Amino acid sequence: MTTAASHPSAPPLLEGVRVLDFGRYIAGPYCAALLGDLGADVIRIERVEGGEDRRVPPVLESGEGGMFLQLNRNKRCLTLDLASEEGRAIVEQLVATADVVVANLPPETLRGLGLDYPTLSARNPRIVLVSVTAFGTEGPSARQAGFDSVGQAMSGAMFLSGLPDAPARTAATWVDFGTAQACAMGALAALWTRERTGRGQCVEGSLLQTALVHTNGALIEQALLAKNRVPQGNRGYLAGPSDVFRARDGWLIVQTIGQAMFGRWCELVGQQAMKSDPRFASDELRAQNGEAISAVMRDWCAARGRDEVLAALAGCKIPAAPVNDLQQALEDEQIQANGMLQRQRFGAQAYPVARHPVVMSATPVDFSRAAPALGEHTDEILAELGYAAEQVASLRERKRV
Repeated sequence: MTTAASHPSAPPLLEGVRVLDFGRYIAGPYCAALLGDLGADVIRIERVEGGEDRRVPPVLESGEGGMFLQLNRNKRCLTLDLASEEGRAIVEQLVATADVVVANLPPETLRGLGLDYPTLSARNPRIVLVSVTAFGTEGPSARQAGFDSVGQAMSGAMFLSGLPDAPARTAATWVDFGTAQACAMGALAALWTRERTGRGQCVEGSLLQTALVHTNGALIEQALLAKNRVPQGNRGYLAGPSDVFRARDGWLIVQTIGQAMFGRWCELVGQQAMKSDPRFASDELRAQNGEAISAVMRDWCAARGRDEVLAALAGCKIPAAPVNDLQQALEDEQIQANGMLQRQRFGAQAYPVARHPVVMSATPVDFSRAAPALGEHTDEILAELGYAAEQVASLRERKRV
C-alpha cells in the first residue's frame, strides 16, 4: 500500500488552517487533534492554572494524564484568564485569525465567553464553530451536562451490552470518540463549503446522537418488529457462533454469519450433523438457538490452546481474535506491525499514542508534536499577535496568561 511517506513533497491537507480548541475531556479535544493530524495549526486555550482535563488520569511525574497526552498531540498551548478583559481581548484577536473554533461547552457558557456562533460570525464571517453537547440543543435535558455514559445509557446500548440481571457500560468511551470523529468530518465539510460560499457555519454534534447512530439498526428492528431483545452478554443477536470463548490459556472472540461460514465451522469442530439440523437452518435461527452452538464451541475451545484455536479458525476463514488485556494489546504483533501505536515523548518519558484513524496515500497525516506543557507556547502565540515581550511579562505578572 502506498502511504503518505511515499509523497514527502505533498503538503498537509489543512496547512494554513488555524483551529482554536476550547474543548475539554474527549469529544472537543479529539476533534481538534484530528484536524491537527491533518496539518492544522491547533491552539489549545487553557486556564492559567491548567484545565480540569490535564491530569486525567495522572501518569507522568509532572501530573499530565494519559487521556490528555493522547488528545492534545499536534497542538500548541496558550494559557489565558478568559474572565479578564485582557484575556477576552486576546481571544477576539485570535478569532480574527482563526478558521475553526472547537468548544464542547454548554450553550450558556459559550454565550458568556463570546464563543457562540452569532458572536463569532459577527467578528469573522468565515469562522466555523464546532459545538458539542451531551443531549442536543432542544428538549428537557438540553441544558444538562453529561459524559460518554449518558449516550450509552439512553440509546439502548448499555441495556443490550449487559446481562439479564444488570446493564453494562462499555469501558471504552466510544460515544465520545465517535462524536469527535463526526464533528471533525463536519468541520472539514464546513471548510469545503466555505471555499464556495465564503461563509462559515455552526457544526453541532451531541453524545446522544452519536450513540443513537450505533444502535439505530436495533432501534429500527424494535420499531418495525417489536422483537423486545433482552441482554445476553457477549452472545450475538444476528447469527452463531458469535460469542466469547475460553481456551486453555486465554479468551477469544468468534463471530460467524452466513450459511457458508457456519458450514465451515461445523466441519472444523466435527459437528457436520449441525449443518442439517433445522434449529440452525438460518442466521436468525442460529441466533435464537445460539446458546446450544456456544456450548459446542466452548467445549471445543476448552481442550485447546488459544493460539491453536485462532490458527484453526483463520484457516477456515472464520473471523476471530484474542481478547487482549491492556499489556497484551501493547505487545500485540498485529498492532505493532501496522504501527497503530506511535511513540511520543513528554519531557524524558515516552508513551504510545494511537495514530490517526486513517492513512492517506498522497497526503501526510502525521504527529508533528507531542502534547504541550501548560502554557508552553503562550509567548510564541502572543508574539504572533504583535505583543511585545514586556507586555507578555506584564500579563503574566497579573496572572492573565
